[in-house]
Amino acid sequence: MKAPSRPLILASSSPFRREVLGKLGLAFDHHSPDIDESARAGERPTDLVLRLARAKADALAASHPDALIIGSDQVAVIDGEVLGKPGDHANARAQLRRASGRRVTFLTGLCLLDAASGRHQTGCERFQVHFRTLRDDQIERYIEQEQPFNCAGSFKSEGLGIVLFKALEGRDPNALIGLPLIMLTDFLAAEGIVLPA
Repeated sequence: MKAPSRPLILASSSPFRREVLGKLGLAFDHHSPDIDESARAGERPTDLVLRLARAKADALAASHPDALIIGSDQVAVIDGEVLGKPGDHANARAQLRRASGRRVTFLTGLCLLDAASGRHQTGCERFQVHFRTLRDDQIERYIEQEQPFNCAGSFKSEGLGIVLFKALEGRDPNALIGLPLIMLTDFLAAEGIVLPA
């Protein structure tokens, strides 16, 4: 891992986001931002993920005043309704039944904060997942094997979740895991970190 010219911090406790960020070959640290991720009344999904991505980065700025801080947040949307993290087996089953045979949109908000200057770069990456028609026994076996209770949409695309899909649409498959690297590479370049380093 190459150390960037300035400290790079991932504002996340997600092991999946850490693994994705590791693909860039840059040394980084990670810390949980510990923020309230509740949606505001009437808040649109795109506005929600952009606000939370920025809030996660901002939450670490005081403790890392010289760092570049990455915040990211993701939601799944079906019929205009946000599907949160299921939290338990029953909710995961309900989400996967609802997604069966349908198209689900994943929105991933990204923020790169230059804590020294206070400059924020933000964007939202859209990714479409077309689900296969799933039988209840498939859903049950999947949930038992992967236990996707902390994943928006109730699946892990980096694991067995891929078998639930019939097609994927989007420019950056990393966005589906919660960290759009194509956009992040652009943001880093604007801060003078041109990859590969």
